[in-house]
Formats: sequence, structure tokens, C-alpha cells
Amino acid sequence: MMERGFACIGVTMKLFSNEDACLPRERTCCSLTDVEDARNVCYALGIRHYVCNFSREFKAQVIDRFVAGYARGATPNPCIDCNRRLKFDRLYRRAAELDFDRVATGHYARIERDAASGRYLLKKARDASKDQSYVLYALTQMQLARAAFPLGELTKAEVREIAETHGFRNARKRDSQDICFVPEGSYADFIERSAGHPFPPGNFVDRQGNVLGRHEGVVHYTVGQRKGLGLALGRPMYVARIDPVRNEIVLGEEEELYSHKLTARDINLIAVPRIDRPLRVRAKIRYRQPEQWATAVQTGEDELEVMFDEPQRAVTPGQAVVLYDGDLVIGGGTIQ
Repeated sequence: MMERGFACIGVTMKLFSNEDACLPRERTCCSLTDVEDARNVCYALGIRHYVCNFSREFKAQVIDRFVAGYARGATPNPCIDCNRRLKFDRLYRRAAELDFDRVATGHYARIERDAASGRYLLKKARDASKDQSYVLYALTQMQLARAAFPLGELTKAEVREIAETHGFRNARKRDSQDICFVPEGSYADFIERSAGHPFPPGNFVDRQGNVLGRHEGVVHYTVGQRKGLGLALGRPMYVARIDPVRNEIVLGEEEELYSHKLTARDINLIAVPRIDRPLRVRAKIRYRQPEQWATAVQTGEDELEVMFDEPQRAVTPGQAVVLYDGDLVIGGGTIQ
């Protein structure tokens, strides 16, 4: 950004204490080491560095939503909430307070403006293996207008080479974790600690309601899960549905996990203001999933229906469905 002629400052968002999340100090973007690395880079560039404490907002807008989602049987994506409500909302307001016009982040994606429609477009990164457009689908036109993704045209290898050329001490630092505030394999422990109470055991049942065993609490499971059920049923069984009202985990066989369509709400459209007629798209229902051919229909002001050409495994409430046309992000929503 400086080489392009922008006057810049560096900002680190302080979102939570590693110790509060029971994480090693060096594991996340909020550790003291990470703040020092950012400050060191800013010093090398000759620019100011600020630390913005958004821990209260992060708890309310990301952690609490994450916990509430699991409690109602969903599997939310906190990275999307963090981008939508912290990086490109609260941080934008702080930028305006400091009299800066744009926020540049290290996301691997691209922004272009369509001259014909005047809309800002979100596109995949050139480095397909690092593309992060999926977790950015919720950005509004106003947010995209004030964002910059300078890494979108670069590969990760090129970025590290640039950092080494400039002598940045974090040039070979390992990539950050997807969910920064949860220790690996300890979602349920974190959720119960955050909620302030354990989630009670209940029954595993099949589609007909027959009891198959006892589960440890609904927050321990997600749709499609097979391992960790603690059952010996003589055949593989998977989590097909989570019913927090009845405190039941519905199990099914592999073929029962597949769905031809889904409904999404809390939608955000980027490439178009509205989908007025059935639209052929490529759709993703989780971050690492390959895109699948589908037809999308807007069935309400805040509702989409997506029908897949081929049935999809473990369509999971709380995750995002994101619609693509080639490199272009059309929009997306939260799977219901």
C-alpha cells in the first residue's frame, strides 16, 4: 500500500486474552508476540502502530454468537462474523476516527468495481489454495468500497518473499488458525465454559425415534460426525440432525446425510441487488469444499433456496452457503 502511494498506519486488533481462552500465548493473533511482530514491521516501515482493544465487541459479536449457535444445534463460522462485525465494521469506524479512508487487510481476495452497474465486486484470489472469498461474502457495498486486499493478486510464496526482502521478522511465520479463540478439539469445553453451565446428556435416536444410546450434550456434536459417538451399533452411524429442544441427536446411515436443497437466510448479495429469476451458480457449503453446480432462487427479501444438481453430504445449519460465477462472488447466506 505504501508503494502505491498511500499514507499508512499499522493496526493490531486485540480481541481476547489467550489465557482467557486457555490457549498458549504464541498460538493466536492476539498474543504478545504477534503484537510485537506487527510493531516491529511498522518500525521497519517507519509508520505508527496502534493496538485497538475490541475485546468487548468480539465477545458480544463473535464468541457469544458462536456459543449461542452451538446451543441451538447449529455449527456457526466465527470467521465470517469477525470479518463482518469487527474487521470491516468496528475497525472501519476506528479508521474514520483516525481520519483514514481505507482498511487494508491480508485477506486473499480481490475487489473490483463494475463500471456499468457501479457495484463493487468481490472476486477470488489469484492463489486458489489461499482464497478467502468464502469468509468475505457478507461484506456490503459500503464495506467493499473502503476495503483493500493487496495480497489478492499474489501467491503466498510471493508474499513471504516480499516480507523477506524488506527484512520483516515474521516473513516465515506460520499461518494463523481458522478459529483463533478455541483450542483444537475442545469446542464443547470452551462453549460450556463461556455459557457458564454444562449442556445435559440426552438420547441418541434414529429417524423413527428409537433410542440408540446416550450423548454427552448437544454442543459436542455436528452434522456429519461419525467419530466420538461412543456407540457400538454394528454399522457406521452419523449425526444427521441435532434437536436441542428435545435434547436429542438424530443418527442416520451414510445415505441419509445427503440433501438436494437448502434454505439460507441472513443473506447478502454482492454482484447483484437481487436474484429475480432462477440463477445457475457454483455453490460452496463449507470453506474447504469444492464448488458444486446448483440453481439459486431468492424466495424472500432475506431468503435463498439453493437446489444442487447432485445431492450434498452433511448440509449443516449455521454454516454459510456462498454462490459463485467463475471467480465472482454473487453472495451467500446462513444455512437454516
